[in-house]
Amino acid sequence: MTNKGTATIIGGGIIGLASAYYLLKSGWKVTLVDKGDLSDNCSQGNAGMIVPSHFIPLAAPGMISKGIKWMFNSRSPFYVKPSLDFSLISWGLKFMKSATPANVERAAPYLRDYHLLSKQLYEDIAGEQGFDFGLEKKGILMLYKTEKAGEEEAHVAKDAQKLGLDVEMLSKEQVQAIEPNIKLDIAGAVHYHCDAHLYPTALFNQLLQNIKSKGANVITNAEVTGYEISNGDIKSVVTSQGKIEGDLVVMTGGSWLPQLAKLAGLSIPVMPGKGYSFMESNSSHPILHPALLIEARVAVTPMNGQVRFGGTMELAAVNDKVNMNRVQGIANAIPQYYPELDIPVPVKEKIWYGFRPCSPDGLPYLGYSKKLKNLIVAGGHGMMGISLGPATGKVVAELADRASTALDVQLYDPERYN
Repeated sequence: MTNKGTATIIGGGIIGLASAYYLLKSGWKVTLVDKGDLSDNCSQGNAGMIVPSHFIPLAAPGMISKGIKWMFNSRSPFYVKPSLDFSLISWGLKFMKSATPANVERAAPYLRDYHLLSKQLYEDIAGEQGFDFGLEKKGILMLYKTEKAGEEEAHVAKDAQKLGLDVEMLSKEQVQAIEPNIKLDIAGAVHYHCDAHLYPTALFNQLLQNIKSKGANVITNAEVTGYEISNGDIKSVVTSQGKIEGDLVVMTGGSWLPQLAKLAGLSIPVMPGKGYSFMESNSSHPILHPALLIEARVAVTPMNGQVRFGGTMELAAVNDKVNMNRVQGIANAIPQYYPELDIPVPVKEKIWYGFRPCSPDGLPYLGYSKKLKNLIVAGGHGMMGISLGPATGKVVAELADRASTALDVQLYDPERYN
C-alpha cells in the first residue's frame, strides 16, 4: 500500500482511535498524541450504546424548560451549574437559538444515517481478528412509568418509524415477557430494535492494540501547547514532549476541543457534560436488554457479566469532584423501575465519571477547517461518542484522502460558530 503521508491525531478517545484505525487502513502513517495515559477517557465508562434511536439532537424544543426546572434539583438528570463563566453563557445562548423544531427536523435524517453507518461498521470490525467487544443486537428498551412519558415516547417512535427505523411499542406484559428474570414496575416501553450495545473497555483496548500492531506511534502524557503554522498549513503540533511534524492534523480531544482549537486561532464551542456510572453484579436478577429509564434519564446496560448504571448531564467547567447527589439520583431511580434491585449508593472509589463534549446545537463537528487547510476537526459528539465513533473515523480517512465521504458532512461544519 502506498504511504499517503503522515497524520497526527490529537486525542485518544474513541474518536481518535477510530480515526487512527481507518487512516492506517487507508495507507497513512499515524501518530496519536494524548495528554493523559489513555486510562480514563470519556469513552471507557459510558453506557456502550449504539443508538440510531437518538436522531433528535440534545438542543431540542422542551429541553430548555426541562433544564430550567431541573436546575433547582441537585439530583435531577440534567443540571447546569449556575455560573458567570462567559463560555457557559455564550454556549447557552447558542443552545437556546438552536432548540427549534426546524433544526431538529433538519438534523434527524443526518443523525440517523450517521448512527446506522456506525452500527454497520461495528459489525464489520467485530468480524475481524483480534476483536471481541461484546457487540449485541438486542435493541434498547425505553422504559416509562407514566402515561405522559408514554405519550411522548410514542410520538418519538412514530417519527422514528417515518425515518425507516425498526421500532415497536410494547405493553408492560410484553416487556415483562422478554425480561423474565426481573420484575418490572413500568407502564410500558418502546423497543428500538435498530439499536445495539457493546462493552466499551474491551473495544477501547482492542482498538488501541490494533493500531499499535499496524504501526501507529502512540504518545501519552503529552499536552499540546501550540502549533507551528505557515501559509494556512499546520507544519507541526507542539507538545510538552516535543514537536510532531506531519502532513495532516486530526483534532479530536473530547471536552478539551475548545482549548485545542483556540491554540490554532479557531472558536469551537463545547461544554463538558459530566456523567457518572458504576457497575453492579448482574447475577441475582439478570437483566437481558439494555434500557433507558425515561423519566429518570438513567441508562442500564448489561455488559461483561455485570450491569452498568449511568446517567446525569452536569454542564459546568471540567472538574474532578464527584457530586454524590447526582450519583444518589441514579441509584434511587433503579428500584423505581426494577423493584427487586436495591442498589446502594456506591463508594466514591467505585464511581466513574467522564465529560461528554456537547456542542450548542447537539450536532458533532466533522470536516476540514476553512482557515487551516490540513486540519480535520472531529469532536463535539456529546453522549454519542461510542455510537458515532467508527463512522467518524471512516469519514476522517475519506476526508484525508480527499475522496467522497460515506456521509454528507455539511451540517457538521467545524467552523459554523466562527
